[in-house]
Amino acid sequence: MFNIGPLEIAVIAIVAILVFGPDRLPEFVRTAAKLLGQVRGMVSKAQNDLREELGPEFADLDVRDLNPRSFVRKHLLDGIDGDFDADKPISNGYATPERLPTGTRAPFDPEAT
Repeated sequence: MFNIGPLEIAVIAIVAILVFGPDRLPEFVRTAAKLLGQVRGMVSKAQNDLREELGPEFADLDVRDLNPRSFVRKHLLDGIDGDFDADKPISNGYATPERLPTGTRAPFDPEAT
């Protein structure tokens, strides 16, 4: 969670004890935990309200899909490797065209247009 390791947690705890003091620290932790619980409750309620308003067709909606970057990655780039090589043909189920030898003109069909 938040990519915080044990060393960072220890440093945060030491700084919190120095800043708030050992007497006020438990009260601060309780208040912070209560605030975090309220925020999680509001987010959960907003997600449930969104699912209810959209109807049963969107019951499996993941709110993270609303992020444009996640949407593109999930729906358009799914199945494409991160190691994209421009010289390597992409296998998309269609026959890959052959490359013409260097210096050869591409075929032209005047009736095709």
